[in-house]
Amino acid sequence: MKQVTDKLYIAPQLTADDIRAAKAEGFAAIVNNRPDGEEAGQPNSSENRRVAEMEGLGYTYLPVVPGQITEGQVADFQASLAQASGPVLAHCRTGARSATLYAIGEVIDGRMSEDEIVPLGQRLGVDLSGAVKWLDANDR
Repeated sequence: MKQVTDKLYIAPQLTADDIRAAKAEGFAAIVNNRPDGEEAGQPNSSENRRVAEMEGLGYTYLPVVPGQITEGQVADFQASLAQASGPVLAHCRTGARSATLYAIGEVIDGRMSEDEIVPLGQRLGVDLSGAVKWLDANDR
């Protein structure tokens, strides 16, 4: 798990035990950015939603295919963060897609410059070059 901001943390694929631990650590919500069936044996979103809801956590399933991010997905991710009553744990296979959605949204909303994306990725240990490419391709 890596801290992006006071409200956002990213992580690789979560298990039921990870979700229970997130609740114990004070998280308010989970955002799942990994499509179901991406890899054999990964927990599916309905299983993780059930565990999150049993723990009293908010749960958003917002699957993102690498290289196919839409502006709507970015807006939905930002809305999930804004609506959460506390810290959010967003995950995908490695955390990179979740961080990419965040970075794109921050640039679109004017809270971050495009020049800050690569250093953010370096700090988090994830490749955010896709966010820069997305912004350039979408004239942002």
